[in-house]
Amino acid sequence: MDDDAPQLSAHTLAALQEFYTEQNKQEQTLIEAQQGNLKELEISEDWQLSQFWYNETTATRLAEEALRAVGEQGSIACLSSPTAYKKLRELKPDSVTLKCLEYDTRFQVYGDDFLLYDYKEPLKFPKDWKNWFDLVIADPPFLSEECLCKTAVSIKYLAKDKIILCTGAVMTDLADKLLELKPCVFQPQHTNNLQNEFRCYTNYDSQLFNKS
Repeated sequence: MDDDAPQLSAHTLAALQEFYTEQNKQEQTLIEAQQGNLKELEISEDWQLSQFWYNETTATRLAEEALRAVGEQGSIACLSSPTAYKKLRELKPDSVTLKCLEYDTRFQVYGDDFLLYDYKEPLKFPKDWKNWFDLVIADPPFLSEECLCKTAVSIKYLAKDKIILCTGAVMTDLADKLLELKPCVFQPQHTNNLQNEFRCYTNYDSQLFNKS
């Protein structure tokens, strides 16, 4: 009877084993991260959540500009911009306050830095965060008017002063209308090339962003 049971090919079995091994590795990494070992944590992008990670050059440029803009005692909120948050976490001094406002609950391994954020609930923040952050970095998950409009509501609530927005070039006019943001020379790049042209926008003059 057993001889009649369907058999998986050696190639399929090997592929399954590789998948389960990688899955177990990621689960173990998350467990270690929750125990405090965050240095080696790698979270892969989830396209179902419309996630597209910045490449190393872009993440570094964003982090360096943010730290330059807020100074040694500043506060930064990364709104739907977790790869900028991760790079900032690497580079910032202890005196800079940093928050990761993100829909992806995998980032809750960062503890008190993390706040669950859904752009569809744009004002769901602690009351004492109103106009508290010296700088907000935002990267709305969708290239739609609805998404940018609601994200803009969040930005206006959080930002005390400076704003950095990364989104598609097609949103240029709306970014200006909603937040008075102007496009910079610097163009964000992603680890996986996207068909849509991306731009960086600010409401202040940035020397670091106004060079290619």
